[in-house]
Amino acid sequence: MVLHPDGGRDRINIAIDGPAGAGKSTVARKVAETLNYIYIDTGAMYRAVTLSALNNGIKADDKEALSYHAENIDITLKPGVAGQVVLLNGEDVTTAIRSREVTLHVSQVSAVERVRLRLVAMQRQLAQSKGVVMDGRDIGSHVLPGAELKVFLTASVEERALRRFKELNGRDGISLEQLEREIAERDRKDQEREISPLVCATDAIVLDSTSMTIDEVADNIVNLSRTKLAEAK
Repeated sequence: MVLHPDGGRDRINIAIDGPAGAGKSTVARKVAETLNYIYIDTGAMYRAVTLSALNNGIKADDKEALSYHAENIDITLKPGVAGQVVLLNGEDVTTAIRSREVTLHVSQVSAVERVRLRLVAMQRQLAQSKGVVMDGRDIGSHVLPGAELKVFLTASVEERALRRFKELNGRDGISLEQLEREIAERDRKDQEREISPLVCATDAIVLDSTSMTIDEVADNIVNLSRTKLAEAK
């Protein structure tokens, strides 16, 4: 667990939720850097579990094996020169967890109740000292329902697919149309899962990033956080 030197005084917790490809991780990282907060990429944690399971021959629909496996691996998040570094049992898997195979299976793995219970407990512990920017699917609604600022970041399916298409830059030979279908299907799975589905918390501020730059979104959230902090004093 990472503690701030000031014990959390003059800091709030910021929850950023939204569908895949909305830019949550990039925005959350920028917000954390600007405010000197701790960034926690919860999606990376679920990806690490998925990668480890796949590497150990565990199928994404084997809930019992996944549950046991998640409870017996070590996931560490730490800051790095190029962003957050993800360690799985001490090994740097920051790049490996972004593979296409992991992407195709992570929604199914993250829907397993005991996997979520294990990771949510870790996430809540990290946020106890305040000054955390955490992004995911259910942060404001479930993981940190008491977060002082909740943002639901979204964008059209077409825009999210286009961003991913540009990011891949021809790798994997995936067409834009296929990415649109896959993102729409992932949205459906995230919204319909029984355990902590993707929802917009009732007290969240909705930001549609379809026509916004990353910097514009980040600046907007930083300003909102400063307003919330002033109100909390």
